[in-house]
Amino acid sequence: MLEPLVFDGKVVIVTGAGGGLGREYALAFGVRGASVVVNDLGGDIKGGGKSSNAADKVVEEIKAKGGKAVANYDSVEDGEKLIQTALDAFGRIDIIVNNAFINTFACISDLIHRVHLRGSFMVTRAAWNHMKKQKFGRIIMTSSAAGIYGNFGQANYSAAKLGLLGLANTLAIEGQKYNIHCNTIAPTAGSRLTETVMPPVLCESLKAEYVAPLVLWLSHDQCQENGGLFEVCWCWLDWKMKKNQGMFPETVRDQWDNICDFTNATKPANINESVATLVEVLSRVETDEGIAPNPTSAMATAASGISPAVGQKLPESTFSYSQTQCILYALGVGMSTKDDDHLKFLYEGHEDFSCLPTFGVIPSQAAMMDGGLGSVPGLNFDFTRLLHGEQYLELFKPLPTSGTLTSQARIADVLDKGSGAVILLDVHTYSGKELLCYNQYSLFIVGAGGFGGKRTSDKAMDISKRSDLTLIPCFQAALYRLSGDWNPLHIDPSFAAMGGFKSPILHGLCSFGFAARHVLKQYANNDASRFKSIKVRFVKPVLPGQSLQTEMWKEGNRIHIQCKVKESGAVVLSGAYVDLHAAADGSPQILPEAGGLKSELVFAEIGRRIKDLGAEMVKKVNAVFGWEITKGGNTAAQWTIDLKTGAGALHKGPYSGKTDVTITVSDDDFMEVVQGKLNPQKAFFAGKLKVRGNIMLSQKLEVILKDYAKL
Repeated sequence: MLEPLVFDGKVVIVTGAGGGLGREYALAFGVRGASVVVNDLGGDIKGGGKSSNAADKVVEEIKAKGGKAVANYDSVEDGEKLIQTALDAFGRIDIIVNNAFINTFACISDLIHRVHLRGSFMVTRAAWNHMKKQKFGRIIMTSSAAGIYGNFGQANYSAAKLGLLGLANTLAIEGQKYNIHCNTIAPTAGSRLTETVMPPVLCESLKAEYVAPLVLWLSHDQCQENGGLFEVCWCWLDWKMKKNQGMFPETVRDQWDNICDFTNATKPANINESVATLVEVLSRVETDEGIAPNPTSAMATAASGISPAVGQKLPESTFSYSQTQCILYALGVGMSTKDDDHLKFLYEGHEDFSCLPTFGVIPSQAAMMDGGLGSVPGLNFDFTRLLHGEQYLELFKPLPTSGTLTSQARIADVLDKGSGAVILLDVHTYSGKELLCYNQYSLFIVGAGGFGGKRTSDKAMDISKRSDLTLIPCFQAALYRLSGDWNPLHIDPSFAAMGGFKSPILHGLCSFGFAARHVLKQYANNDASRFKSIKVRFVKPVLPGQSLQTEMWKEGNRIHIQCKVKESGAVVLSGAYVDLHAAADGSPQILPEAGGLKSELVFAEIGRRIKDLGAEMVKKVNAVFGWEITKGGNTAAQWTIDLKTGAGALHKGPYSGKTDVTITVSDDDFMEVVQGKLNPQKAFFAGKLKVRGNIMLSQKLEVILKDYAKL
């Protein structure tokens, strides 16, 4: 699955971002994770006056969508001030879009050169050394058809605009060795600056938002284009591609070769021929089988119709497997007989024959494939635009090496990310009635956003340094697919080429398995019973034949991980961690077999929620709860829920200090309370639930034992 283009951790300055093209660039960067400096002097279309209103409004629009932005009201001639704003607010500068503009038809002074050419030069020069030091930078210069071809009465403007192209060409050469790329665009768009010279119909068809996808692609670290010049407007790009398809940065990336293919191209000799070709293409798009301009902005507001799907269940699925599938999976994620300690996962006759923990994704994946998602009413989107964003897996006991499992999947939430929608899919997998594992898939649907939904969800799962390095054999993807993911992207070169890849790519969940087994080897001596959970974010693909390096940092029982391709340094898995059960007295801390305490599963769920929302719960509760779970009249287990210190914690065993309140209850009655079948107050007065300490604090248990803790 192809990943969405995001700008997490990147800082961008867009000049002249108070309206028109600049505003669309700023909004699009903001919803894709970039920190944005919105620069606008706030002048009129002739370059006069000054106001903070324009920049402030765009900043508020970005923040309203969950993004990060600050305003800057300086002239682009004061380039150092713009860069300092970025450094003060966000600590770095990665991308500059030189977009500041004034109306040349109303102004013939040297202000044209000062704003367009000198302003772009001053801002870029101020950022240059910062980009060189960090060995990354993306710069966009804005030229125009008047600069390329010349135009009557626009000598000063044409000189400035072509001067920007010359500046960009040299910067592209000088910046290449520092990974600083500089490209030039010559956009055509309807705005307050062109509405006086363009017919209204043409302005409507040439909306500023249609240019943003190209700018975002040229600004992304995946894009290797450097020193290019691009005439751009909606109809050029959309006509070069499948005409009914919405335009997004991912679309530009995936169709880049097609966009840049000038076979049988026209060659305008002057600006009139250029505009004539533009209008001719536009008329074909407007009249061809009802095709109309497609909104492309990440802020598009077209309803997607997917929110009603929240809470709906997929059909229950059954997955039967034998020891053969366990061995195939282990081989698929790189296990080898060259390592003696791998034999326990590869040989059914081994005395400790085990199933790798991350095999838990296989039965859950079967639950959503084969039309599972497509069967849910309300999920009206193009499945070819589905990307795998993140994965969480938690085991409640070691997986059996064979059996028949059932999986129950449910749409936990749907989020509006502007440029797309995120579906959070929860999958619980059982052996009989016993819960074995829980998966959460974060699925990004390109182009399904903009429906006005929420951006975040409380249902989303969110030092010594060591590393493990593995060469991914060229046949690895072919081997991994035998575990059930038959997507031809991972085996068919022609299909991979359609997705913009030189060769088939490795499955994201295969990289996921490599990383997990690296951790299991380094920190758990390949003891599968110590594995508790794993969470990763998929960033970039891995090609078979590359080397996958897993870097690990240990904090308590949590191992933070990051995976890179050694040859390129590209991060492929980020924001990742593996949680291990602590080894106590040489015995793994695992949940009981059938016939043990039912409450174990509830406390495991409580622990997961504290990991995600602990800091918020500490603010609300500010107390330490002790739990004594009894069975047959005897204490069977003790738990401590600390919602008083740090970000909260769950411990199995008594508290080392003094609890604020201690609750004693039988395992069966505890489950009745959690499932809502037994009122806690009635249980207290009936003597089924005993409380020691500050009894009033027990009222705050609702924060802990609400719906998400029920089974």
